[in-house]
Amino acid sequence: MTGTPPPPYVPGHQLLAGRGAVVTAAAGAGIGGATARRLLEEGARVVVSDAHARRLKESEAELAAEFGADRVTALPCDVTDEAQVAALLDLAVESHGRLDIVVNNAGLGGTADLVDMTDEQWDKVLDVTLNGTFRCTRAALRRMRAAGAGGVVVNNASVIGWRAQKGQAHYAAAKAGVMALTRCAALEAAAYGVRVNAVSPSLAMHPHLAKVTSAELLEELTSREAFGRHAEPWEIANVIVFLASGYSSYLTGEVLSVSSQHP
Repeated sequence: MTGTPPPPYVPGHQLLAGRGAVVTAAAGAGIGGATARRLLEEGARVVVSDAHARRLKESEAELAAEFGADRVTALPCDVTDEAQVAALLDLAVESHGRLDIVVNNAGLGGTADLVDMTDEQWDKVLDVTLNGTFRCTRAALRRMRAAGAGGVVVNNASVIGWRAQKGQAHYAAAKAGVMALTRCAALEAAAYGVRVNAVSPSLAMHPHLAKVTSAELLEELTSREAFGRHAEPWEIANVIVFLASGYSSYLTGEVLSVSSQHP
C-alpha cells in the first residue's frame, strides 16, 4: 500500500487570541511541541513544560525567538510530583494573567509481556501516563472553577486504550484510564463551564519515537492506517486546537480518534 502524502500545513487563524495555555511534555518534535507551536500560531500565550530541562530550555528559546518572549514561558515539571504540577499551573496565571487551556500530553510507554513485567515497570508507566494526567486535570479544574471564567482541558489518550497490543498492557491500561478520567471529569466540570476532552492518536512520527521503536514495528503500525502513512505531530495538534477553541463549545467528555483505528 502506498501512503498518501501529508496535506499542506494549515496556517493559524487567531482562534485562541489572548488565551493562556499550558502544555506538558512540550519539549521536542512530538505532539507536545507541535501543540505548543500551534497554540502560539493561534494567538495564545503558552507555558511549556517538560521533565527534560535542557530540551525544554532549547524549545523555549526557539519559540520565544519566533513568537516573542512575552508569549512563551517555560518551567520543568515532573507530573508525578503534585507540588511541581501546582507550580506549573500557577505560573501560567502569574506570567500570562489567566489559565484557559491545559493540554495534558505527558505520558510514558515501554514494552514488556505481562508475565515478565515488574511492579516497577507497571507503576512507572501508570504514574506518569494516568496519575500524571489526573494530577494535572485536578489542578486545572480547581483553578478554573475558582476563576469562574470557564476553560478547557485536553488530554492525550491513544488508540491503544481501545485496541490490544502485545507487550503494552501497562500503557494500554493507562490510556484507557485517561479516556475514562476524561469522561468523568467532563460531567463534573460542566457545572462551572469547563470542557474536558481527549484526543486518541495512533502513530504520530517524530525522531524520538524512531529511536526507541523498531523499523519492523513502525512498518506494521503504518500498514494499519487508512492513509497508509503515519500522522505528522501537527495533525494531532490541529485537533487539539479545535478542542481548545470555540468551535467545539458544545463538545465535552469526548475522545476523538485522530486515526482510522477506533472502536
